[in-house]
Amino acid sequence: MNEVKKMSGRKIRTVPITNAEWNNQLIAMINSGVKPELLEFFHQLKDERDEYRILVDITNSVLAHLNREGLVSAISQDIHRFFAIPSVAIAFFDNDNQHVFPVITCVWNNDNPHYCQQKEYPVADSDIKKMLDNDQPQAVVLTAETTDPLLKDLYTSGMQAALLFPLTFNAHSPGILILAHTDAGAFTPAVCSLLGQIASRISIAVDNANAWNEITRLKDSLKQENIWLTEQLQNVESLDDIIFQSTAMKNLLRQVELVATSDSSVLLLGETGTGKELIARAIHKLSQRADNPLIKINCAAIPASLLESDLFGHEKGAFTGAVGTHIGRFEMAEGGTLFLDEIGDMPLELQPKLLRVLQEREVERLGGSRVIPVNVRVVTATNRSLQQMVQDKSFRSDLFYRLNVFPIVVPPLRERPEDIPLLATWFTHKLATRMNKTIDTIPAAALQALCRYAWPGNVRELQNVIERAVILTQGNTLNVQVNDLQPASAPESAAPRPSTLKLPPMFNPKTPEKDDDERQRILAALRQANGIVAGPKGAAKKLGLKRTTLLSRMQRLGINTREL
Repeated sequence: MNEVKKMSGRKIRTVPITNAEWNNQLIAMINSGVKPELLEFFHQLKDERDEYRILVDITNSVLAHLNREGLVSAISQDIHRFFAIPSVAIAFFDNDNQHVFPVITCVWNNDNPHYCQQKEYPVADSDIKKMLDNDQPQAVVLTAETTDPLLKDLYTSGMQAALLFPLTFNAHSPGILILAHTDAGAFTPAVCSLLGQIASRISIAVDNANAWNEITRLKDSLKQENIWLTEQLQNVESLDDIIFQSTAMKNLLRQVELVATSDSSVLLLGETGTGKELIARAIHKLSQRADNPLIKINCAAIPASLLESDLFGHEKGAFTGAVGTHIGRFEMAEGGTLFLDEIGDMPLELQPKLLRVLQEREVERLGGSRVIPVNVRVVTATNRSLQQMVQDKSFRSDLFYRLNVFPIVVPPLRERPEDIPLLATWFTHKLATRMNKTIDTIPAAALQALCRYAWPGNVRELQNVIERAVILTQGNTLNVQVNDLQPASAPESAAPRPSTLKLPPMFNPKTPEKDDDERQRILAALRQANGIVAGPKGAAKKLGLKRTTLLSRMQRLGINTREL
């Protein structure tokens, strides 16, 4: 539907005219012997009407899309419909990336009527970016001698000529419109003139798309940072939360104070549940980085296929499902501390990349080519023997030496039994307050039973036992299920009072040096647990290991629970 203005006195009114009516009026004018000048004017008016229709349609189409892919797809379909141009592309120039620029190209051919693809081109090798400085359209004949990578790809795909329009809006150049054709003479002056008007409208849409892309990136970044900051706030604990009176813990905290003021890497060694993460927080709080974030990641809890992206980040389109830019943990911890828990479970193929970051202090996002400098202190922790893993070729020796600058061994709970009454009292008060209960008494027999227990799960297991007791408590006296605690020393009647308790260190089930011994130990534990690996009565708990650690050792030793 179109409109033509008619004069009626001094008033102007518009009357809608259809294409059929235009043709009918033209035939009537020819039959009535209208002068050639009027016929020429009529033809000119019809051409202008068609151009305005194209401009209106394309303007409405491009302004309806904010994301880049949808914008280029809509533009290419309209341009192909009106001009039969087989290749339409837009090069986007982002302010945050000076090394490469993305290009989205939509192509029509006989094999595939319409498909779009995105590719990045290096800025250093490109000649088309120089057009932004001239701000003038340019026609290019594509030949085998073409050096620009983008134009060379167009020539390889069968294109013979290209028309490039710098997209400029408000003294800002967000990109370049690149039209290519298999016919070298397809871009006539009339077509180029109309395409120039179209390009001026596309400039607005591309600028909006770039702004939307930046807003989306910042939104995702803020969302990720908010998630991690919320997690950090929920997990913040002060140094006062390290409850102890044992000599072993005093010696440990003395080492923490010494290394915290330096910027050296720290390796925390100890069994599962001993509080290695709490020690890592203490190192961060006592360091000069205390005002910056402490970001943590459990290398065993994230699939190997996602761990690289989680650590170093990825760019949009780096792999299937990468719908946006993701900031890695190293970038999140900028100026602060990154705590890598269960470092012994890091896949072997990722270890060289971690070593490079530690040595060069720079990261490259997955799917990107931009080098990002990082200023991060790394604290790692493991309950495995990294030295043994180095001998077994399952952990890189150079990475081990890089991490093992200042090792700290966190003692198991059975080696500091004098801390158990303090910890039990503290957990009771904390958990009772959370559950809106008032518990002010712990029976002496219960404390003695707690002190005699071997605690293969260490402090974490103690906290779980106290939590279960608080749930079961109805009055003011803590209801500890003593029968669930199997003593590892003398009978209860012979146990000393908790106030004067001086127990020898309990047996420490270390990993045997030989695979045969370790295999027999794991098989014995699995038989006692009736083949159950995880859970409170599983073999992992009996061995004092994490479920994932036990499963990896069973896989390495070829142990199958079905064969028991």
